[in-house]
Amino acid sequence: MEKTDYKNVYVFVEQRDGEIQSVGLELIGKARDLAGALNEKVVAILAGDQVKHHAQYLIEMGADEVICIDAPELKDYLTEQYSQAIYQMVQKFQPSILMFGATTIGRDLAPRLAARLGTGLTADCTKLEISEEGELMMTRPAFGGNLMATIMCTEHRPQMSTVRPGVMQKMERDCNRKGEIIDFAPTFDSSKFKVKLLKTVKEEKGAADIQAAKILVSGGRGVGCKEGFEKLQALADVLGGMVSSSRAMVDAGVMPHDRQVGQTGKTVRPNVYFACGISGAIQHLAGMEESDFIIAINKDKYAPIFQVADLGIVGDLNKIIPMLTEKLAKKTECNC
Repeated sequence: MEKTDYKNVYVFVEQRDGEIQSVGLELIGKARDLAGALNEKVVAILAGDQVKHHAQYLIEMGADEVICIDAPELKDYLTEQYSQAIYQMVQKFQPSILMFGATTIGRDLAPRLAARLGTGLTADCTKLEISEEGELMMTRPAFGGNLMATIMCTEHRPQMSTVRPGVMQKMERDCNRKGEIIDFAPTFDSSKFKVKLLKTVKEEKGAADIQAAKILVSGGRGVGCKEGFEKLQALADVLGGMVSSSRAMVDAGVMPHDRQVGQTGKTVRPNVYFACGISGAIQHLAGMEESDFIIAINKDKYAPIFQVADLGIVGDLNKIIPMLTEKLAKKTECNC
């Protein structure tokens, strides 16, 4: 088929245990920008078992159409079942652009589909734009995150990408939005179902997610040790925020991986981000540069982090952080 036969921006909206995951809503928000540049529609793909009741919500969050693939075979995520269903849907509707979240599910499903469809896939995108020629420009870190590469898939369709959670912003819900809900019933070949889900074991998570924090106090190699992070925790407690870290401190065993910000960690967008003892390598910046206000504290005045910071403090964080904590604590007491 000609490239002009492929239309609209499609988003795979991930759901787990019947709950819509935030990354799908973030992608719908970005899809609105892309579809606007192309004068096309945003189409959400909702797959699962008894999930159709979420379709109207996706329209209110920015989708023009929702293709609902509701089948018992899709109750739990299994690669072959989902691959068959989405592949058949793509073959029928011919999307021009197809986006997935770079989650464990998206990273498993998207490459399987790309191979079956004979098209390309750009993973872990941090930026998506439409070129003057109407092609999707997909930007991602390359060469270990030392530079950003913009990739285009000009010869094949659909143009496929995965985007990490927290990179894009979802739209405000509009309960007055109207759209079309389309039912799609795939034909499953059960002879190819080689994997069975026997049991699901969920890890208990006691700590809150740093992606939801409005204030993050993040520490890097310059913090040095666990005692240094105790000072960061004291500041976070005064501000009502959370403590996060760079990869160096996770690799050193000082902080757990679920607190890591950066290319191999989580992407965050807090209102305020304290970068304490963080040099500002591009791998870390990829996870936090969209923060509303960045405060950098580093004894190296030439540290790259100061190039993205809104406010920079050159000095010893082991002296500055306790002083800042004390001042803010007194201010809080006065306000009370």
